[in-house]
Amino acid sequence: MPRRLALAALLAAAPLAAAQTPEGDGEANAPPFPEYPDFRPGAVAAADQKLYSLALLDLFEVAPAGAGVPARVEGFYRIGTDYNKVYLKAEGEGLVAEGEGGVEAQVLYSRLVTEYFEAQAGLRLDTEFGDGDVRARPQLAVGLEGLAPYFFEVEPALFVSYKGDVSARLEGSYDLLLTQRLVLQPEAEVNLAVQRVEDWGVGTGLNDIEVGLRLRYEIQREVAPYVGVSWLNRFGEAHDIARAEGEPTSEAFVVFGLRLWR
Repeated sequence: MPRRLALAALLAAAPLAAAQTPEGDGEANAPPFPEYPDFRPGAVAAADQKLYSLALLDLFEVAPAGAGVPARVEGFYRIGTDYNKVYLKAEGEGLVAEGEGGVEAQVLYSRLVTEYFEAQAGLRLDTEFGDGDVRARPQLAVGLEGLAPYFFEVEPALFVSYKGDVSARLEGSYDLLLTQRLVLQPEAEVNLAVQRVEDWGVGTGLNDIEVGLRLRYEIQREVAPYVGVSWLNRFGEAHDIARAEGEPTSEAFVVFGLRLWR
């Protein structure tokens, strides 16, 4: 009987002893909270200032069945932070067999103005070569680049030459993922001008529309061979200028190429 009374007293005293345990003992026994180095004041601002770069060779292709074997190269290099970047853009096309063609290069400052769009401004230089001659045409360039609703990539741009000639361009493309590695990319480009510049094959109004459809397979994310079709049609004064110079007013090609980035 005395043993039962002693056990009952001990059980009754246990909750009271626990209630009188100092608070510090409970905190000492608690598991430590993990320390994350990014969870600190100013971490987001510091991440925004990190320097990123990207080199993309978007088009590197030939049309073997075309007269003169048309070839085309297009890509860019960019470097900067999330808000401010510098772009170096270049594209060129020509006839491999005849050794003639043209190159367009742009140097642009880019600033993020919304969640999905960057405003860009800089210089554009057009160069044409053939028959041992080279000529150039500098222009100012302003525009936007970004992601429109439904994931369309768009690039509207306005150009002003050193003579005050004004032209505009609208580019758009969309990546349709057929599988995780097979991507179908339709794209379109529209060129317009306010003034006629016959020496450069530019007419007033709508000049040309180019439409392409390319199917690429990403062997790795950075390496993707592709096959596709490209169609270009000139309109209005640009159509008349091309015909007067003996150039085609409408062209369609089957192209084979490679897309690279790092």
